[in-house]
Amino acid sequence: MMLSPAEWQVVALSLKVSVVAMIVTMPVAYALAWLIARRRFPGRMLLDAAIHLPLVLPPVVTGWLLLVLLGRNGLVGAWLDEALGITLVFNWTGAAVAAAVMALPLMVRAMRLSIEAVDRRFVDAARTLGASRWRAFLSVTLPLSMPGIAAGAMLGFARSLGEFGATITFAANIPGETRTLPLAIYTGLQMPGGEAAVARLAGMSIVLSLSALLVSEWLVRRSQGNRAHVL
Repeated sequence: MMLSPAEWQVVALSLKVSVVAMIVTMPVAYALAWLIARRRFPGRMLLDAAIHLPLVLPPVVTGWLLLVLLGRNGLVGAWLDEALGITLVFNWTGAAVAAAVMALPLMVRAMRLSIEAVDRRFVDAARTLGASRWRAFLSVTLPLSMPGIAAGAMLGFARSLGEFGATITFAANIPGETRTLPLAIYTGLQMPGGEAAVARLAGMSIVLSLSALLVSEWLVRRSQGNRAHVL
């Protein structure tokens, strides 16, 4: 039941893709969550729907849209390739982009609920005592919304680990480059005698995903305890 060197490479690549996707997405997710939770503006519902669109679209459609936008001949991808020499398709960074897009809705939702749970009176009190908007955000809203940040981060990590459809459409299934755990499992299912490798990789996927969810729960409970102590 021990993983082979090639399978460990798949695990390492999956962890790299998931961690990068989570880290890159966190500030974007929090900014969007704060905007939707704290501001009222025309098009707010449309923005909220657009953020959650990857949850209801077939992942292959999301991958195709990424190709249209970020492919070498895409609307943005062509400029990235020509001006900056950045190519996302057929690259592990493309797999990270696909994972980030698919994880974004879950992260935004968890963070938004946490921000909405922060009593505005605490922010108003900080402003009354002379704190600027930025300082009130850093000293009140951000610390009190940490449970949502922690939960969103781990949910995004777990979702990135399991991403398949958008990744294989946008970044392809290249050994050592874009073949993450779900793609390696799919490949194993297509090969005669690949059942043992599939079982090992599926077991590793379960362990990693379950660990991420347990860490998320632990971080939320710890953050809630610290929050109660502060209040």
